[in-house]
Amino acid sequence: MEIKRLDSAPTDITYYENWDGPGADDIEHRMTPDHVRDVVEIFQTPLTGHYNWDYSSADGRIRKLYRLGKELNWNADMDVDWSQTFPRSEIPMDQSFNPFAGWEPFEQLSDEEKLRFGWHNLAWMLAQFMHGEQGALLVASQLASCAPTYDAKLYAASQTFDEARHVEVFTRYLQEKIGILYPINPNLKVLLDKILSDPRWDLKFIGMQIIIEGLALAAFNTLKMTAQDPLLREIIRLVIRDEARHVTFGVNYLEDFVDTLTEEEKEERAQFAFEACVVMRERLIATEVFVEFGWEPEKAREQVLSSHIMAQFRNLLFTRIVPNLKRIGLLTDTVRPKFEELGILQFENLVDDGDIDWAELSRPLYNEAS
Repeated sequence: MEIKRLDSAPTDITYYENWDGPGADDIEHRMTPDHVRDVVEIFQTPLTGHYNWDYSSADGRIRKLYRLGKELNWNADMDVDWSQTFPRSEIPMDQSFNPFAGWEPFEQLSDEEKLRFGWHNLAWMLAQFMHGEQGALLVASQLASCAPTYDAKLYAASQTFDEARHVEVFTRYLQEKIGILYPINPNLKVLLDKILSDPRWDLKFIGMQIIIEGLALAAFNTLKMTAQDPLLREIIRLVIRDEARHVTFGVNYLEDFVDTLTEEEKEERAQFAFEACVVMRERLIATEVFVEFGWEPEKAREQVLSSHIMAQFRNLLFTRIVPNLKRIGLLTDTVRPKFEELGILQFENLVDDGDIDWAELSRPLYNEAS
């Protein structure tokens, strides 16, 4: 499947589509030097690295998670059956979860356009996963340098390879099975920029391991239930196994560290975590897709935010994050009212990822029903 470019994004960012219609032949002639930024973007960070000459294992939990990462590795080329192809004539997602059902601009679309919307919406969602996984890849690589303990360095190195595999598998699915690639959501980009450029290693842990990875894990579980393509469900199943270890690592490693901070330092990090949750809440708004279908972005956004289905989905995404923030000591009295205003404080007493379910994390990858 050839991936072609259309300059129809709502901003100066572009996306790609498998397109054979008008204008396909002159795409190369419309390329400008500005498009180079779609290939590479340079950022600078005042990263402070740490050697650690003590090679003994100070924390058996983290070392065991590292070993599980080695044992449960999978190969996107060999362990995924890419011969499967879901028909493009079918909507790829369970439509009972469509927040636009009954909304006039959506209902005015022809059946053909509703089908196209379904594929664009899935492509947008998977693109955000892919972009987020690249961000996780970069952050994990930073943590290998700046995490202070030997065990954390080993695990961060292992996670870096996991994230590279996730970027690879989502990219391949988008390129070969859908043919549409949307740009990174601006809200997700803002949070990644903050995490990557902050010199404090623990903020990188909080932003990536607790917020972004926690939200992604909940989103992956939802997608696994709603995606119609068996190939995509299998990909998500494999990714979930890795992400569950990553979140567990973050909670266990941060719990002891946060306890050593001053109250002022804790409040600063608690505020950062809250602001990160607000940003990630907006990351669920597919503005680029709205524009593609000629909808007014703000009205479509209002429809998403007012949709009962999407409200449940947004809340579900935070059922993992809020208990973990409480576990590590960042659900302080100062930020609790703010989380309550978001409507997600109710999840604080749900099960967190601090108590490790070793039997679940150790299950063989292929000795189970998908």
